[in-house]
Amino acid sequence: MSKQVKQLDRVIIRFAGDSGDGMQLTGDRFTQESAAFGNDLVTLPNFPAEIRAPQGTIPGVSSFQVHFADHDILTPGDAPDVLVAMNPAALKANLADLPKGATIIVDTHDFTKRNLEKAGYSENPLDSIDDTAGPLADFGVHPVDLTGMTVEAVKEFGLSRKDAARAKNMFALGLLSWMYGRPTDTTESFLSKRFAKVPDIRDANITAFKAGWNFGETTETFVVRYEVKPATMSPGTYRNITGNLALAWGLVAGGVQSGLPVFLGTYPITPASDILHELSKHKGFGVTTFQAEDEIAGIGAAIGASFGGALGVTSTSGPGVALKSEAIGLAVMTELPLIVVDVQRGGPSTGLPTKTEQADLLQAMFGRNGEAPVPVVAPQSPGDCFEAAVEATRIAVTYRTPVMLLSDGYLANGSEPWRIPDIADLPTIDPAFATADDLTDSGEFQPYARDPETLARPWAPPGVAGLEHRIGGLEKADITGNISYDPANHDFMVRTRQAKIDRIADSLPPLEVDDPSGEAKVLVLGWGSTYGPIGAACRRVRRAGYHVAQAHLRHLNPFPKDLGEVPVSYTHTACRSRPPSSPRPWATSWPRPRASRSRSSTCPSRPARRSTSDHVVHHGPEHPDLPLRHRGRPHARRGRDPDRQGLLLRPGGPLVPRLRRLRRAQGRAVLPARPGSAPREHRVHLRHRLLQPLPLLPRHLRHALHPRACPLDRDRPGHRARGPLGVGRHR
Repeated sequence: MSKQVKQLDRVIIRFAGDSGDGMQLTGDRFTQESAAFGNDLVTLPNFPAEIRAPQGTIPGVSSFQVHFADHDILTPGDAPDVLVAMNPAALKANLADLPKGATIIVDTHDFTKRNLEKAGYSENPLDSIDDTAGPLADFGVHPVDLTGMTVEAVKEFGLSRKDAARAKNMFALGLLSWMYGRPTDTTESFLSKRFAKVPDIRDANITAFKAGWNFGETTETFVVRYEVKPATMSPGTYRNITGNLALAWGLVAGGVQSGLPVFLGTYPITPASDILHELSKHKGFGVTTFQAEDEIAGIGAAIGASFGGALGVTSTSGPGVALKSEAIGLAVMTELPLIVVDVQRGGPSTGLPTKTEQADLLQAMFGRNGEAPVPVVAPQSPGDCFEAAVEATRIAVTYRTPVMLLSDGYLANGSEPWRIPDIADLPTIDPAFATADDLTDSGEFQPYARDPETLARPWAPPGVAGLEHRIGGLEKADITGNISYDPANHDFMVRTRQAKIDRIADSLPPLEVDDPSGEAKVLVLGWGSTYGPIGAACRRVRRAGYHVAQAHLRHLNPFPKDLGEVPVSYTHTACRSRPPSSPRPWATSWPRPRASRSRSSTCPSRPARRSTSDHVVHHGPEHPDLPLRHRGRPHARRGRDPDRQGLLLRPGGPLVPRLRRLRRAQGRAVLPARPGSAPREHRVHLRHRLLQPLPLLPRHLRHALHPRACPLDRDRPGHRARGPLGVGRHR
């Protein structure tokens, strides 16, 4: 039968089901089909941390979201246009994310009384589809017995009902491939290779896939097909790539460009394990992988490989970085090249193994004993993980230092089209090993002599006659490298190691600012995987007729040399970082600007809202030219001047710490001029107060702990200042 074809510019689809329903595979295959078709796309896998979560329960729901379009896109999308739910738990877990009018395809087979109870349903929501007051009244619901039709389609292969039902994800994939005109050759080829050793399973999955396509073609349930044309991209050869895959390839490329063998010493940990899996396939490029018994052994082996003349690499996530901190300090002391890949996840402790959070920036910057400065590099997209890995290799080898490479779970598991770079465009990295020519006139080797340009010490692998030297974690004397406990030498070496890291900024390109109109007053500054949400939000603001600029940091330590100059051109600067897991885990959260505050002459503004669910791209600022700190504040809504409430942070002005101290601190406040008079200044005394009220305490106890109520409290109707209840004032 003929079907109506409707043109769309973009679509967001979410496949959701039990952890054993194959939703990750289904989403991945749909992504590969869309990439082969030529769409731009961004994906968001989401799955529970348990190996096998309780079947049929909401905590056990696994999902895969793919956003594909005929134009350049930056995020997996705020809300799905289509939800494929394989059981009641998948429906309930994802229903709140759907906008009105969204399409829901439901597998009716698993909507049994027991499964409904597991999902928290007292009655079957599919029974009230036509009820205008029902829970599904705002959506276009298509109940389909995916499991039953799959079992019927593959019965010729003699599989048990349980094994036959496992192919239902391929039936769903075939149906969605028909709905959106996806090519099927790639999926059929994939299934043939994956199950080549099990012919019955191979044939059953291919048959189920084709049955889903044919069902869409012949049924009257779906009368409309949708078409999303290929996106316009710059010329080149593209492939779909995940962040972990790109990062692994970047490490291989770094080894090739430097002429060094790559050694990965690691311990498997979510979400970094795929780096180990991928690198183990590339022995032909001189890659050696070592799965150690724990995190400490992994980095210890990597440092040993660096000492031996290889490119030492270790991969981990937040908990592993904590365990590796002493060994990272050892690499700082010995000044050996080392790449520490931190694929961040929610914390602390075990935290949220499969959820994304930019949780380790401060740990990467300062999480070691003593003064142990380490460069920090952060990719901004799955494809950018390749370039970030090559850059981390360049810094580590050139400056003889460990480098923290901060990816995260969103980048690691997400994917996008990636243009394969030309080998000739990759930088050449010279390890510049020490040779006999580096000996002094008296024939001595000076292991801690410095290159005048980079301050890097010589890299002398063992086995070269005349270059024997002492190495270890004890403080070294300048030039000779002998053990030294002299305080003056220690102070000098600490400052020298910091100066070496600072020298890296001389080799960094200027910070790029995206300000198409040149008229923006607000600059949004981000790092890492917030690039997509920030960029998408800025695009929406510009389409609304406002002006906003965006800058994104790849190098977090040291910063680009011009970072202090860029924000001066704008009235207000806002920093953004990625929050812990939320209903929309790709949304941005309130900033953590401590690092930028401590190393820049300008102080970024803090947005008023702190709810992670409020900072999705869809809820962009209505008035971006209004200072961010004014938005959402009660005094701004009443028309009061917020600069009377505290210090005025002027562009290029002095640094103002956000953390109050127990001692008195003073700052200068500038009051606007009254009509007919000149501006005047006065001193403001800041006493110690918590940054936020304690939300769990009654108001009278909060006032007891904070005798000096904030100005906003005094403006509330009926407010009466309360004295301390035997607590006393902090001085």
